[in-house]
Amino acid sequence: MSGIDSARSVPRPAAFLDRDGVINHDDGYMGTRERIRWMPNAAMAIRRLNDAGYFVFFFTNQSGVARGFFSEDDLRTLHDWMSAELAAQGARIDDIRYCPHHPDGSVAGYLEDHHWRKPSPGMIHDLMQHWPVRHEGSFVIGDRESDIEAAHAAGLPGFLFAGGDLDAFVAKAIAQTSVR
Repeated sequence: MSGIDSARSVPRPAAFLDRDGVINHDDGYMGTRERIRWMPNAAMAIRRLNDAGYFVFFFTNQSGVARGFFSEDDLRTLHDWMSAELAAQGARIDDIRYCPHHPDGSVAGYLEDHHWRKPSPGMIHDLMQHWPVRHEGSFVIGDRESDIEAAHAAGLPGFLFAGGDLDAFVAKAIAQTSVR
């Protein structure tokens, strides 16, 4: 087993971060890198979580796929780019989940209220099944009440982020949830 594999298998807490409105400004249907405006100190916040031993996950509703604004391939390309941009600043994203479904969309195959769509906790549960997440000490940061509802449905504390310095906000969330 490589060092990375063994580090991945050790149970530890996770930070589940909504993407639009937390990592980047939510300017509506963010499907391309040209539209991304990073939240202040986003990379610093993720580095802080990495250094504190957290898994760092994005979980994000992306109804722009169901609405035909961009494809899942576009979304995966964007997430790969975002991960690379953050990694270049020493910030590691361990995994990403997104829900491309919406019952009011227009693209066949995506027209449902899927169990991953927030406020349902499906994306959080899926990440917890694929990673050795220690429930104790884990938390969610989101910018909408649906993010907080998903956190509570998964049995995790949720913190509502209203914008600004993400690193300062993350520092406070860690302090409030750290296992003593």
